[in-house]
Amino acid sequence: MAIDEFKAVLKAREFVRKVNPATIPVPVDMYAREVGAVIRLQNDLGPDEAGYCFQNNGKHFICTNANDRTERQRFTVCHEIAHIVLGLPSQHGASPWWSYEKRPLAEILCDVFAAELLLPYDLFQPQAEKASISLAAIDDLAERFQASMTATGSRYAAVLSAPVAFVLSERGKVRYASRSSPLKNAYAWIPPRLDLPDGCFSTKVRGGAPCDSPEEIDADIWFSDWERGGTLLEEARHLAPWDQTLTLLWFKDGEVPPQQFRNDRGEILEDEEDENDGLLKELDGNLRWPGKRRRR
Repeated sequence: MAIDEFKAVLKAREFVRKVNPATIPVPVDMYAREVGAVIRLQNDLGPDEAGYCFQNNGKHFICTNANDRTERQRFTVCHEIAHIVLGLPSQHGASPWWSYEKRPLAEILCDVFAAELLLPYDLFQPQAEKASISLAAIDDLAERFQASMTATGSRYAAVLSAPVAFVLSERGKVRYASRSSPLKNAYAWIPPRLDLPDGCFSTKVRGGAPCDSPEEIDADIWFSDWERGGTLLEEARHLAPWDQTLTLLWFKDGEVPPQQFRNDRGEILEDEEDENDGLLKELDGNLRWPGKRRRR
């Protein structure tokens, strides 16, 4: 059976329910025990090698880079558990662990699985919902859950009830975008491999501009084929060692603008009913009785 992102998420959530972690940060050794794996720290791995797993005499061994930070080691353990549970082959040699450029699909799916394990919905969503919408809030959640900023930001945007997007770009191109349900329902689409838009705050920050506070930007600069209008707040951070840019987007007034309608001349109408001005109203089965005034 082919695995896609939706199936990977379902399998991850089924796995989390089986283990049922109840503390923050979640103890990843519980996950390892569930698949019968032993975790080993390894000191001889290079800086671009996060870890690997292998099987010997029916037992799984997960090796992580002892020189990595704690949150990176925890993510590696969950990523390797994903390979075991999903039955996907490792393709780590295709690119460094930190790079999203030309990342194989199997590795992307294992990253998705790992994020679900590190930031379980039932534990993470209430905390994310209470937090402010900001990169600082994501920093705080990442520290509490002992997860990376990128994994936490992606999960943060995905679980919020507010219209929010978290975008990771590498070398000036969008590698992935995580969107909350309100943005998905409004078809606010940020295409992968898109060049960072001209004039967006993230392009300026990548160029060295400071990010002291969010900047306002028109929504159609980021969203493809967007015709609802509206103003976004954009906050960005550039990770120079990897030439990666993290972007947080949310609507200034906290709501997705309503759908806009245009007449035959392409002019925006005030509301949907204006489009039908001068035409007979659609019959709805309700009779409307005349008032007391008589026509003369």
